[in-house]
Amino acid sequence: MLEEAMSTAIWVVIAVVVVAALVAVVYVARSRAQTQRLKRRFGPEYDRAVRSAGGRAAAERELRSREQRHEELQLKELDPARREQYREQWVRVQERFVDTPEAAVEQANGLVTVVMGERGYPTHGFEENVAHLSVEHGRTMDHYRRAHAISGRAANGEASTEDLRQAMQHYRELFEELLAVPAGERHAGTAPAAGAGHDTGAHHDAHHDTRHDTRHDTRQDTGAAPGTGHTGTGPATGQAPVAGEAGHAAAAGPAGRRDDQAPRS
Repeated sequence: MLEEAMSTAIWVVIAVVVVAALVAVVYVARSRAQTQRLKRRFGPEYDRAVRSAGGRAAAERELRSREQRHEELQLKELDPARREQYREQWVRVQERFVDTPEAAVEQANGLVTVVMGERGYPTHGFEENVAHLSVEHGRTMDHYRRAHAISGRAANGEASTEDLRQAMQHYRELFEELLAVPAGERHAGTAPAAGAGHDTGAHHDAHHDTRHDTRHDTRQDTGAAPGTGHTGTGPATGQAPVAGEAGHAAAAGPAGRRDDQAPRS
């Protein structure tokens, strides 16, 4: 009887150990799958979150929290005409860089903020912007952070022309991602021809540079972003919102002023 009881106890212990091992294997597998999923979704923002939180577990809790908050947003894509209007505004902001680089960077930040708001993202502050944007645009957040840092230095008069040129490029990365044509729309061919050639903004800049080759040397000297030269007397004021006017510009429809754009030859 004693031997029988001991044998039963041994089998019970073995069964418990096996079950515990299986649970551990499942937990590790799920944890690894979760980590890989978050890395794919957030890109470089994942590593930044780990460094900021001091560990992987805390970072992943923060990233999952961002996902939950993101699911509560009512995001929308911009229609093709609206995308085109915003790209025209961006060209005008770039043109201003030649003469007033600090103002152009401020207006670039304002225009990005306006587009964020129209897409449905909250725009109450930089860190909140990053938290919401990183869920779908994690690979662009480094550009946004760098642009924001340069803007802060520019506000204190500590940014060089080259710094400001880089800020324009960083803002441009996020701007284009926010305006990107949805994959389904591209495949379905619903985007009109007028906007189809502007998915990356290259056509605006290429056409603009061709018309303003005479300002090439000026742009090099001032550190202007590619495609920012202009041979006219300067664009009309009030055509692109600055950072402090982002909310007002979104409500008023900032892009609907094509007739204000400087004539093009």
